[in-house]
Amino acid sequence: MSIKIILYCIFIPFSIWVVTATNLDKFFKKNSIMQIHCFYLVISLSLAYLLVNFLIDLYSTISLL
Repeated sequence: MSIKIILYCIFIPFSIWVVTATNLDKFFKKNSIMQIHCFYLVISLSLAYLLVNFLIDLYSTISLL
């Protein structure tokens, strides 16, 4: 379980960095900064969750071979 926490601590900042590099501001209304930040946070957490689960599944599959 601790390896998942370590991977989350690595991939959450990485996914935030990746998502904020995209220019999604044009899809939102003007002066909706809070909604944009919440959207970035939700997308970043979802991306980190998917990446961590993918890596854990990949490791478990490789270790079975």
